[in-house]
Amino acid sequence: MKYKDTRRTTSVGRRTKVWFFILGLFVCLIVLISGKKVMKITSSNNYCISCHIHPSSDRTWKLSTHYNNQSGQLVHCVECHLPPEGQGYLFAKVRHGLKDAYGYYFRDSAKIDWEKKNLLESAKGFVYEESCLKCHQNLFPVTLSVDGGNAHLFYTTSNDPLNCINCHLNVGHFDKNALLHAHDTNFGVTVTSKEPPFTEPAIVTRFEDFTERIPGTTVSFDMVALPGGTFNMGSPESEALRDPDEGPVREVTVSGFWIGRTEVTWDEYLAFFRATGSQGRTEGQTVTGSKTDAISGATPPWGAPDQGWGKGSRPAITMSWHAATVYCQWLSKVTGKKYRLPTEAEWEYACRGGTRTPYFFEGNPKKLSSQGFLKKLLGPDTANIASWVIYNRNSESKTEEPSAVRGNPFGLKNLPGNVAEFCSDFYSAGYYKADSIRINPCGPESGQEHVIRGGSFKSDAKDVRSAARDFTKTRAWLVTDPQMPKSIWWYSDCIDVGFRVVCEADSSVGK
Repeated sequence: MKYKDTRRTTSVGRRTKVWFFILGLFVCLIVLISGKKVMKITSSNNYCISCHIHPSSDRTWKLSTHYNNQSGQLVHCVECHLPPEGQGYLFAKVRHGLKDAYGYYFRDSAKIDWEKKNLLESAKGFVYEESCLKCHQNLFPVTLSVDGGNAHLFYTTSNDPLNCINCHLNVGHFDKNALLHAHDTNFGVTVTSKEPPFTEPAIVTRFEDFTERIPGTTVSFDMVALPGGTFNMGSPESEALRDPDEGPVREVTVSGFWIGRTEVTWDEYLAFFRATGSQGRTEGQTVTGSKTDAISGATPPWGAPDQGWGKGSRPAITMSWHAATVYCQWLSKVTGKKYRLPTEAEWEYACRGGTRTPYFFEGNPKKLSSQGFLKKLLGPDTANIASWVIYNRNSESKTEEPSAVRGNPFGLKNLPGNVAEFCSDFYSAGYYKADSIRINPCGPESGQEHVIRGGSFKSDAKDVRSAARDFTKTRAWLVTDPQMPKSIWWYSDCIDVGFRVVCEADSSVGK
C-alpha cells in the first residue's frame, strides 16, 4: 500500500495563505491611504470650486464673514455644506457629490434658478446645523448684542425646529441685498417724483371703474367695479390636487364692490408709511395727537423688506396682516371712502371672473403641476399658464410687476399668483362645512390666524387654483425677529404675502 506525502502540499498551502494575507493587508493599506487622500483632495476648496456650477459661489464666499473677517479664520466649504465626521459625513458627501456631478455634466447653469437656490427653503438642504454648532459652541459670548442674546435664547428654548441659517443665511455667501438685522433708517424717506401732488382723492358718483388718488402724494391706483353676483365657492371633490378645506362647494352671493386691479404696490404702501410711520417709535408704542399721525403706522422694518428686488409697482411684501388692516384704515381716512381687505368670498368671486373651472384660464392642475419625479425632471407645459400667473415656474423666485401678466375676465391681475393675499376672515379648515351664511359671508367669528388666498412666486401650479386656501402663520413668520416684543408690523420670515384692497359701494353711489 502506498501513502501520499502531504507535508509539502500543506506547507505550500500555508505559505500561499500567508502571502494572500500580506497582499490583502497591503491592498487595504493602499486603499485606506489613497481613499483618505482622495477624501482630502475632494474636500478642498479648490476642488469644490472646480466643478461647482454656481456662478458666484466662490466670489460671494470670499466676501463673506466666513472668509473676510478680522481674526483671519477661514471656514472651508465642507465645514458648512457637510456634517461633521461621524455624523453622516461620508453619506452626505456621496449624495451631494453625485448631485453636483450630474449638474456639472448634464445641466446648463444659465437655466438654473439661482435666486431660488439662495432662498432659505433650499439652503436648509445644503447647510448642516451640526456643523454650525461644532464651530459656534458658545452661543452667548460677551460681545453678543442684546438683540442677538434674545434671538439665541429663543433658539435654545423654542420647541419649534429652528436652524442657525434662519437668522444667519448669508454669513457664508455674502449678499448685499440680504435681509440684515438692523433698522433701515432710510426706508420710505426718499421721494423722487417731480410731479405736483394730488390735492384731493377721486370723486366717485357712479358704480364704475375709477382711478384713486392719494392726496398729498403723486400715487394713484386703479379700482375695478364688480357688480354683485352668485357663484359656487370652493372646489368639488373631483377637482385634481384639491385640499379638504376647499369644500364642500356652496352657492354664495356677494354684493357689488370695487377691488384693486393689482396688489397694493410699494409706491402705495410707502405713501402710508411716510404719512404715519415714526422712525423713533419702538414696538408697542403708539403716537397720538398729531394731525398726520392720528393713525399710528408701522415702525421701521428690519433690513430691506423688498429683498432688494425693487419697489415701485412691485407688490408690497413682508408687512403683517395687522399692518395691512391699518393701511386700509388710513386709506379710508385720507380718501373719504370705505377701504378694507376683501372677504374670502369676495376674493374668490373676483378671482374666478365668472368661471367654474380650477383656473380662470384653460388648464388641468395635474398637467400643470410640477409635483412628481418626471415633472421635476422634464418640466410641465407652461406655455399658457405663464401668461396669466406669476408662480414658481416663471418667477425667477421673486415678485414681478403687474405688466408681466394678462388680466382675468374681470381685468384683475395676479389674483392667483405673484404674492398670496390677505383676506379679512379668520381661518378655519372646517368652516365651509359649518357655514350657513350664503349672502356676503365673512368667515368665523373668531380664530387665531387669518385666511390668505392665491399662490405666490414660490407656488406650484396646484396652489394657484381659484379655490386654493391657506392661512397666516404668525409665529413661524416671526422666528428671526430679534425684538422683544416681536413686531406687529413686519414679518421677518415671510416674503411672498401681500394684499389688495376692496372699496365698499354705499347707497350714495349710483349703479
